[in-house]
Parts: sequence; C-alpha cells; structure tokens
Amino acid sequence: MATITASVYTSHVPAIGAALDLGKTAEPYWQPVFAGYDFSKQWMKQHKPDVIFLVYNDHATAFSLEMIPTFAIGTAAEFQPADEGWGPRPVPKVIGHPDLASHIAQSVIQDDFDLTIVNKMDVDHGLTVPLSLMCGAQDPKTGAWPCPVIPFAVNVVQYPVPSGRRCYHLGKAIRKAVESYDEPLNVHIWGTGGMSHQLQGPRAGLINREWDNRFLDDLIADPETLSNKPHIEYVREAGSEGIELVMWLIARGAMSDKPPKVAHRFYHVPASNTAVGHLILENQA
Repeated sequence: MATITASVYTSHVPAIGAALDLGKTAEPYWQPVFAGYDFSKQWMKQHKPDVIFLVYNDHATAFSLEMIPTFAIGTAAEFQPADEGWGPRPVPKVIGHPDLASHIAQSVIQDDFDLTIVNKMDVDHGLTVPLSLMCGAQDPKTGAWPCPVIPFAVNVVQYPVPSGRRCYHLGKAIRKAVESYDEPLNVHIWGTGGMSHQLQGPRAGLINREWDNRFLDDLIADPETLSNKPHIEYVREAGSEGIELVMWLIARGAMSDKPPKVAHRFYHVPASNTAVGHLILENQA
C-alpha cells in the first residue's frame, strides 16, 4: 500500500517567489529567509517522495468569486504555472498523478467529505513557491520538479471557510485513502500558507510571533486540541490572512497518530509583510 511518511509545512509568500526568480536570494533582506530552507533542500534529496499531496489556496487564478469550491482536488496529468498578473513564474509545469488523485477523491467522497474534482487548472504561487523553497530552482525548459504533485486547493479567501476541525479530520480521511491505494508509493503531504499576516485595513502588517510559535508547538504536540481553535482567534491574533493556517491541519491530520519526529523547524520575520513558518515532520516507524 501507499504510505504517508512525512509532512511539510511552509508559508507561500508571493514575494519569496519574486526574490527567487529575480536572483535576490543572497541580498541581506532575503538571505535569512532562504537560509532557513538550506536543510530542507538537502532533506528533500535524501527523502525524495514518489508523490507530493500539496495543500494550498488559490489566489483568484483558477477560481474566482463566480465559483468557490471549499475543497478541490486536481486530477489532471499536468498543471501549468498561472499568470497572476505579471506573467507565469519561470518554473516547470507540475506533473500530476491522476491515478492516486482519483483514488483519493473516490475514497474521501465516500468518507462523507465533499470534494470538487478539477481536471484542468493552472496553479499559482501558493503551490509553486513551496516547491521552489523545498526543491531549489528548476529550469522551466529543461528541468522538472522531483516528483508528481497532486494539488489540493482550499478556500480560505472568501467566507465561509472550513473549520480547523473539519480540515484536521479531512487529513485523517486522506491518510486512509492513501493507505488503501494498491501501490507501494512514498507520499509526502504538505500544508502551506500563513503564518500571521494581514494585507489590508488598519491592522495591515500585523505579525504575532508569540502566537505563531505557540501554533507550531501545538501543531507538533497537540493537533487535536489545536483543531478546535475558533476562526475568530485566527483573525484576532494572526490577522485576516492567518486563517490560511487551517490548511496545515489537513497535513497534520494525515500523519500517524504516533508523535512525529521533528526533522526541521524554522521561523523568521519578516518576509515581505508576513511571518514565515516552516516545519518538517516525519512519521515514526
């Protein structure tokens, strides 16, 4: 059977993608951010998965206010980088895994979670920036990401958004689906977005270091309790865009019930107007 061996959690700040694409990673402002992923790139080479199940939110590229799926799984054979207003990022297309994606959709829907099945969509910085951070720069013409990726988009942009508890239990359903797939695949699940940030209004620029790091502590040690955190606390303490962190609970719910091994932990302020958080958790044998 397929097995989820590890989960990765990371912010997906668009300015990080711009810094990568424009060769600014060594500049004094950006160097501490990218240094936090040096370990991660080596870890990825040593723990290369067969498939990545990548949880992210679309930023009005594949979806708009005309159509807002709460959970959408990409079942296509490939996904092109999206044009977010200044042209697509210069990165390779994303190769999907239609067989596993379709199997997960079948299993999770039969487990009473409603998913939107997407056979064609472009993927934006929410998905490509984490790939760049974890895998390093890839030539868009001759390079390729190290393995297939299943995009899983979550609506955390337009209310109502799913609860943390719903996301956590969805992760458990995804684990069940992966483990029932009849092929010995090594699967990683990634939760992206966050951490504390607000992009508009009187509190624009809000960052809450203490709350962010407590969230990381609880994500590692007590995700069940963390999943019950109400939406209003995310908004009040982590800013209007802090609600993206419920996506991390999907990845955490997909992990084994045994305590995970913390392979890497990183936190940095600022990156653009956001706090950057990053974790790698490994399932214990």
